[in-house]
Amino acid sequence: MRRRLLALACVSASLLSGCGLMTQEDGGERRAVTLWLMKGSASDDFLKRFTEDFERTHPDLDLDVRIQEWTGIGDKVQAALKADGTDGPDVIEVGNTQVPQYAEGGRLQDLTLESMRDWGMEDWLPALAEPGKWMSQQYGIPWYAANRVVIYRKDLFERAGVDEPPRTREEWLTVTEKLDSDGTQGIYLAGQDWYTLSGFIWEEGGELAVEEGGTWRGTLDSEAALRGMDFYRELQALGDGPVDADEEHPPQAGVFAKGSVAQIVAVPGLAQTILKENPGLQGKLGFFPVPGKTAGRPGAVFTGGSDLVVPKNTDEHDGALAVVEALAGTEWNTELARTMNYVPNKESLADAVAGEEGVAAMAAGAARGRATPGTPRWGAVEADNPIKEYMTKVLTGSDAESEARRTSDRITELLDLDAR
Repeated sequence: MRRRLLALACVSASLLSGCGLMTQEDGGERRAVTLWLMKGSASDDFLKRFTEDFERTHPDLDLDVRIQEWTGIGDKVQAALKADGTDGPDVIEVGNTQVPQYAEGGRLQDLTLESMRDWGMEDWLPALAEPGKWMSQQYGIPWYAANRVVIYRKDLFERAGVDEPPRTREEWLTVTEKLDSDGTQGIYLAGQDWYTLSGFIWEEGGELAVEEGGTWRGTLDSEAALRGMDFYRELQALGDGPVDADEEHPPQAGVFAKGSVAQIVAVPGLAQTILKENPGLQGKLGFFPVPGKTAGRPGAVFTGGSDLVVPKNTDEHDGALAVVEALAGTEWNTELARTMNYVPNKESLADAVAGEEGVAAMAAGAARGRATPGTPRWGAVEADNPIKEYMTKVLTGSDAESEARRTSDRITELLDLDAR
């Protein structure tokens, strides 16, 4: 409890008037709860309003918000989890797919009971909730989500005689082929956009990898996964995206902004970057969920976002739970979604962002969102990323089945827990 009795750094919004030992009006000492949030996840105004409300409704607690950079955060979190807890975080925002690597060493609080009893886990978005589990226990509490949609040019659709966005994958191919004429790319889809490919694989019922008897193995060579790759190949061919690069090389926002692309697959927030590069597109951009195999049901998509975790070494357990409950609860979770154009952590809260076209499209897709395989070793797969090479080889004419088998074997090697 040492650090709870010391003067606090002037980071918390409640301490802007000066540093020192905090006391309640009745003379009792107030305890500080340290919250690590990632840069850009919440605006300064949101954090100010949340902190004021939290401290008002929890008069025995002060909230100390410390903003972290994504670069190098993995090592920093691991160090904090291994420390003695006297000057570390009590609540940490982590990427939704990062939870297993932090939970594996037994250094996170098991929040299964609170999730079931108090926090409505049955309504959480699966793509946030599932990666937050480790060994069937809930360690990560969903905070917010973001996923890809289709950003399109309304004027180019109209010029091609397309009255409304496609509702199925077959319609999507037909519409995109129609758009791919007169100097316009029907779609700009880079050859190594493996997150988009993942969604197509999941839509077919396939997986990137599966666990059997405690051992993970790659499964890109399954019939379902191969169908997903085949759809990617058909769609990618209806544009001039590079087959040997991902969506950031070159940045697809810049390519779209040049004016000859009808569609891209991206998070809605990328529209702001597009408009900065080409203000002339103001009012011409639209959004729709990535189509699925059947009308009325969006396609599966990779859903990123953040979960909240509580280190096991916290010396402010009750205060940490109070922060998680407030941030992930209905009031402040919907407020965060409105403020930052995120998808709320529960499907039932989607109406909170229904007024924004891009976010509404994203929320519709998030209902079928998925995350990468829930193993601490998945980071090794992304670092090596044989999936990108596999995609390029298929798009340049190599046999998909043999390349998928080779890539699956490589994924299996990288997921071998004994290889660490």
